[in-house]
Amino acid sequence: MHFGRGDVATEKKHEAALINCLRHFEDQIEHLFLIGDVYDQYIEYPNLVPKGIARFQGLIAAWTDSGRPVTYLTGNHDPWHMDYYKEELGVNLVFDSFIEPLQGKHVYLNHGDIIASRFPLNTLIKQTLQHPLPVFLYRTLLPSDFGYRLARWVNQRIHSDVIDTEVVAQLRTHAATLLAQKHDLVVMGHSHHAELTRLGDGLYLNTGCWRLHRTFGCMANGTVSLFNWNDETKKPELRETASFMQQTETST
Repeated sequence: MHFGRGDVATEKKHEAALINCLRHFEDQIEHLFLIGDVYDQYIEYPNLVPKGIARFQGLIAAWTDSGRPVTYLTGNHDPWHMDYYKEELGVNLVFDSFIEPLQGKHVYLNHGDIIASRFPLNTLIKQTLQHPLPVFLYRTLLPSDFGYRLARWVNQRIHSDVIDTEVVAQLRTHAATLLAQKHDLVVMGHSHHAELTRLGDGLYLNTGCWRLHRTFGCMANGTVSLFNWNDETKKPELRETASFMQQTETST
């Protein structure tokens, strides 16, 4: 979703569309997964969190209060969480890969930023940025508002909305490797390129980018589907669907 990238009016529009989408599926959702980069930048302090998307937070808090699980895998834009999402919103926060048996299938989820790295030191850089010492120093030495604004300034200058075909290919190749091992479904994000692809005997789903394309995925009754959300009609539009037992079908 990359919340916080645009101006206030734009962010409220993205949030409203997301809430409409989640409400549409509310009676059907058994488990909600957020595949990283919910925020375009996120720095949590012991007593402060970035403002915004309060309605979205309220919705997922209501869901977790009712016993519906929400799992949030952090991405490369939002790794500096502390305990707010866990303690206040009841969300399961995951800082690495998440492997889970879901609906009788072995599912692997990961944001995908380390997998698709072009830089050999990227893994080390991410580990350093998540290490308690540099995170503590950043939070302590910089005033909170300045630290947040600095992170936003950096993100807006080093990240682009242009889809990198090499990143798309790297994620797909890694998904094929995972599927050839023991997984039935691999789910990733990061590339902003939404796709549902059969690779060998398994399926690869990339949820794409909500902010740019309003894409998301669903798994139900042995079938995985890729959707677009239509802001005008407030309804989902099926792009592709695939079962674990047959060839991918495409809906136009």
